[in-house]
Amino acid sequence: MLMIEGFLNYLTHERAYSPHTVTSYGNDLREFEAYLANTENVLKTHEADADLIRGWAMELMAAGRSATTVNRKLSSLRTYYKYLLKKGAIAISPMQSVHGPKKKKPLPQFVRESDMERLLDDTLTDDSWQGRREHVIIQLFYETGIRLSELVGLNVGDVDLVRKTIKVTGKRNKQRIIPIGDSLAQNLKVYVEEKDVEFGLSSTLNPQPLFITDKGARVYPAWVYRLVRKNLSQVVTLKKRSPHVLRHTFATAMLNGDAELEAVKELMGHESVSTTQIYTHTTFEELKKAYSKAHPRASINQ
Repeated sequence: MLMIEGFLNYLTHERAYSPHTVTSYGNDLREFEAYLANTENVLKTHEADADLIRGWAMELMAAGRSATTVNRKLSSLRTYYKYLLKKGAIAISPMQSVHGPKKKKPLPQFVRESDMERLLDDTLTDDSWQGRREHVIIQLFYETGIRLSELVGLNVGDVDLVRKTIKVTGKRNKQRIIPIGDSLAQNLKVYVEEKDVEFGLSSTLNPQPLFITDKGARVYPAWVYRLVRKNLSQVVTLKKRSPHVLRHTFATAMLNGDAELEAVKELMGHESVSTTQIYTHTTFEELKKAYSKAHPRASINQ
């Protein structure tokens, strides 16, 4: 206990840590000391080894503590043992071979295919060019998986209606070609024609923004974000209702449709296939839910 008090005084007076931080360190160390007392009877913190520290971390996780909380407590121990090294109380820190638990990455949120179909069926509420624009933006996000910045940067010349492709400029100005379906190609064609009539534009004008505001300026991220959020709010109650959710939705739909991981990587413009792999976890979670719900003898802990 004396060593812990000395450490806390060091944090307060020499390192000028806030009272709240010092209290937090003290609570963590006393909790560890109580664990040692229960495990090894009279063992003190400066006598603990890596195995004991790992055992404490495992006990914390088993008690329902989050990875973030356990890592914070281990960080308190790490700082404490550095102090003991500096004071010559120990020859080597037991924390050298101790690694904290990995934080569980949240799965990407996505919209179910049935909800997307309903949204795309209902979005075109009028035949104006603005109604067409709204429909096409949602459809383009869902059917190509492009990023918000990529959609904003699209020009009319990036759309090839003969080959049914769009040319997208992604991160670090890397370009990629993405195929589009017949329905999207037709809707893009009609939208551009109606837009040109509305503003007296020529489709040969280059570069001409593909998506423009009601005043004729290129759309901007906040404008597109609001449009997407408004539309997704019609069919889902997800906390996140952003263009990025539609990007996740595209990837999930592709993998659920048995697309190769490498193909999805190329379509999305990922640098590494490891980035794309997070969506395989999403689809597997869906499979588990479907299996658990449908099979009479299935029992899967979610």
